[in-house]
Amino acid sequence: MNYLLGVALVGILAGNCLAVKPLPCKSPPEVEGSFMVTTPSGEFFSLGKYFYDANGQRVRFESAGQYKNDSFKSDVLLLYKEHVMYEINSENETCVKKELKATFHPIEIPEKATHLGQVTLGSLSEPGEGLLVNTWTGEIPKTQGKYFLTFTDSGCLPVSTNYHTQKTGWITTSIFNNIVGIKDPRPLTPPSFCTNATMEMANADFFSFFF
Repeated sequence: MNYLLGVALVGILAGNCLAVKPLPCKSPPEVEGSFMVTTPSGEFFSLGKYFYDANGQRVRFESAGQYKNDSFKSDVLLLYKEHVMYEINSENETCVKKELKATFHPIEIPEKATHLGQVTLGSLSEPGEGLLVNTWTGEIPKTQGKYFLTFTDSGCLPVSTNYHTQKTGWITTSIFNNIVGIKDPRPLTPPSFCTNATMEMANADFFSFFF
């Protein structure tokens, strides 16, 4: 169930004919915002917040949702430089610490991605009524998967992602309320009650945590 969350969390109207074709881009190094993850079957739904620090290679996801008929909450802090991940329960002030085997990947459009097109979300009728975005597609050989990524044309901020593998089917993530820069860095630091957490040698990586 939680694997879907971690995977988690992807051109018709293209301006004028003289426009320069967009190039793969990378999001700002510090971003926070909200996300929603769904599957076409409707059996999985999750809504939450994320905090992303590329310079410090730190990411945190806080979310709640439903899988089939069961509700769940998830709070995970990934510290890639320290090779540590924390499963956090703030209500009970408990913390599980695991070795993080995954490699940090920034929020970006892969260099090998193919640009599908550029569209305006909303309207072109009046200034401020539309958002210009670019959609890209590509494959993930390691998982035999494919993806569609939509990022803003200005600022290279994520708008939506769609990933597909034989194991998970399609997973759709919508990203919204993005803020460049992190207003409060505390969510990217382990809570005080995690200080004495003992490392579990589970050989965990990002995807095994969610799975």
